[in-house]
Amino acid sequence: MTNQPAASASVPHGGRPTLAAVAARAGVSPSTASLAFSGQGPVSDATREKVLTAARELHYGGPDPLAQSLRRGRSGIVGALIPARIGVSFRDPVLIQTLDGLAEEISSIGAGLLLMPDLGEGVVSVTTAPVDAVVLVGCNADAVETLDVLRRRNIPIVQIEGPGDNGVLTVSVDNRGGSRQLAQHLKDLGHSRVALVTLGLDRDSTPAPLSPEREARATVTTTVERIAGARDVYPGVSGMTAGGSRSDAGRQAALVLLDVDPGERPTAIIAQSDVLAAGVIAAAEELGLRVPDDLSVVGFDGIRVDGLERRLTTIWQPSQGKGAAAGRAVVELLAGRSADPVAFDVRFQPGDTTGPAPH
Repeated sequence: MTNQPAASASVPHGGRPTLAAVAARAGVSPSTASLAFSGQGPVSDATREKVLTAARELHYGGPDPLAQSLRRGRSGIVGALIPARIGVSFRDPVLIQTLDGLAEEISSIGAGLLLMPDLGEGVVSVTTAPVDAVVLVGCNADAVETLDVLRRRNIPIVQIEGPGDNGVLTVSVDNRGGSRQLAQHLKDLGHSRVALVTLGLDRDSTPAPLSPEREARATVTTTVERIAGARDVYPGVSGMTAGGSRSDAGRQAALVLLDVDPGERPTAIIAQSDVLAAGVIAAAEELGLRVPDDLSVVGFDGIRVDGLERRLTTIWQPSQGKGAAAGRAVVELLAGRSADPVAFDVRFQPGDTTGPAPH
């Protein structure tokens, strides 16, 4: 005999409809109703449809996520600490690809991604955010206080391209080796007057000359490693810090380097990202310089840059693969298993933006 809807099937006055009410209306046990919603377990199609029909009649949207997380002891959320405001970060295609790889991997355990900008005063957010693990995505080496907070929470931490001396499981790429390949390529083409347009050295995003004083305070691992790679080939090379991976920032920095006497002007610029390189090319064209006849330009990332019609000479890196590797590490750590650091190689990618040094 099928149970009929009873008083327990009604929604409490002014309250949220409950799974128990749905189960009573459908004439099944609460555990069967729960299985019907989860899509798992031995529940027939007919029973599942009966439960879903009762849910629609009671305007029940599904199990309370807060109650579910309390029962599991987990929120089902992985935090991604990003180095800048979300609006700025979402203009960086490499970061977007990295986050995409991370989100795809953690979705295998039903987890979602919460973006948390690391702005220096973000300690409160990482203290209270309901996350099961945190991935530091290219964050500054001076985020020591933030790291201490996360360690006190006793949750898994993985970093992508962070400092190697902070004891955090790291997913890295060969930034120094890639930059060295670019510099060697320019040297083989006969260039001796070479300049850098770098990513940010620290939290200060103001464009500025690459001075020894600023380098001494540098906290961004990726930037420091790529400078070191260029100096493996050109020991005294300097240039401008653009402050962010944006085309307009690359253009502004390049104008300072290029709008000078021709005898002092570099014949090649090593930009630390493809987006910066696009800005350098725009600055050169604005000044009437031909690329690569008057100026060779190289980038780093191996991505497609909107508006850049040139085939950029660059270094390809696995942007999405970095995020995926971090995601796999998080999955392993949340399962109570160990995970190993991952180091990715990079690949030189020739294009049409480099040529022999002009005479």
